Amino acid sequence: MSDGFKGLRIYNTLTRTKEDFVPIAANNVRMYVCGPTVYDFAHIGNARPVIVFDVLYRLLRHLYGADHVIYARNITDVDDKINARALRDFPNLPLNEAIGKVTKKTADQFHADVATLGCLPPTFEPRATEFVEPRADGKADMITLIQRLIERGHAYEAQGEVLFDTASMPDYGQLSKRPLDEQQAGARVAVDAHKKSPGDFVLWKLSSHNEPGWESPWGRGRPGWHIECSAMSAAYLGEVFDIHGGGLDLIFPHHENEIAQSRCAHGTDVMANYWMHNGFLQVEGRKMSKSDGNFVTINDLLETEKFGGRKWPGEVLRLAMLMTHYRQPIDFTVSKLTEAERTLQRWADLRKVASDINWIAVSNRMVEPFPSSAFVGALTDDLNTVSAIVELHSLAKDAQEGNEEAAFQLLSGWSILGFELDDFVAKADLQAVTSALDGSNITAAINERLAVIAAKNWAEADRIRDELLAQGIQLKDGKDPATGERVTTWEVKR
Repeated sequence: MSDGFKGLRIYNTLTRTKEDFVPIAANNVRMYVCGPTVYDFAHIGNARPVIVFDVLYRLLRHLYGADHVIYARNITDVDDKINARALRDFPNLPLNEAIGKVTKKTADQFHADVATLGCLPPTFEPRATEFVEPRADGKADMITLIQRLIERGHAYEAQGEVLFDTASMPDYGQLSKRPLDEQQAGARVAVDAHKKSPGDFVLWKLSSHNEPGWESPWGRGRPGWHIECSAMSAAYLGEVFDIHGGGLDLIFPHHENEIAQSRCAHGTDVMANYWMHNGFLQVEGRKMSKSDGNFVTINDLLETEKFGGRKWPGEVLRLAMLMTHYRQPIDFTVSKLTEAERTLQRWADLRKVASDINWIAVSNRMVEPFPSSAFVGALTDDLNTVSAIVELHSLAKDAQEGNEEAAFQLLSGWSILGFELDDFVAKADLQAVTSALDGSNITAAINERLAVIAAKNWAEADRIRDELLAQGIQLKDGKDPATGERVTTWEVKR
């Protein structure tokens, strides 16, 4: 453990108090976070839990050892929204093939997005469709869990569906603290008025001949939303595990119903010991919505000029999220991104400003990061990234004055927050160079040079090359291996 570590304390939504974190087994710390439903590109609100729980994952690895922490985050690839998107985008394809195209494209984009945000891949990333039916490896599956709930008197069949009987669980509602008679089903799939209680929710729903489905004891159908996470978390983390995370909007009905299913199926007192939820996100003071025109995907932010008239590096989005405590609401604004970018640039410039420090030697010590006790103390206080960033500013000031130990602790802190500033510097250099071109098109300049080369006007070709080089663009000439034609690529001169 790090010097000065006083014990991780986290706010547990289940008890509404901040508690000491005591894992079930210190050599096997287990965390589950609800992942994306892959019917559309992830928006910036989806980015918040991904970033927040990535920092928690990194902190747990630092405290308990990288080999002793398991992080599972699912992908929901069966859902009525996916079906609708598949029919809309690929009306001429068989539905299963269309669904495959939608889920692959969306999942691939999600992985690209979160990698650009600096997030580590989870230990396991189960897909819902792989855990519907009984498995050869004996891992938990949805059909078996539903059968167990029926056998134990917690679920019933009605008109071809299987519903969870909320009245069968005396303390149902313990997470949301909502009385049973005030609760609604909240299922993603529609249910008819054949429930014993209004709060009963779908575990299994029949599929029509043109809808995706699996054979089951209750007919060909598909699972409800909540049973998916109960099965996948049990498959990789066991019947009871340490931490379950997600957005505040998932407390009810999703997480409430996960708890009900899992506890009743396994006969346990809890599903997870600690429940963590990040706060809501709005954009420029308003709730994000497509109808208001302020709906922004992660990809929009990274690859287009939709937000603030420019592209933003993933590191900037990451820091902007961490500048607000994870449980607080966050107003996502251009000014917040600009502030985050300036902070990152100041940190990145330290290597130039603090020239007395042997940065190569400091970097070589990063095999075993050792952040300051104040930094670790901030993060172990319910993941207080705001205070942790304040400590990094203090360390940066000391490093600027030539304190090499502060520089090492600064790099260690950056690493635990998920920042690789060398990558940020490269992106910043690229942006500075391309901005310096005053709107001129590099590709157009390259094409012009290729044209004058074809005309054997070598002097003009050299002039274009040298002009670009003066602006930081280095050209590389070669041949297309397929066609043998001359091609020119470019990179930022470092």
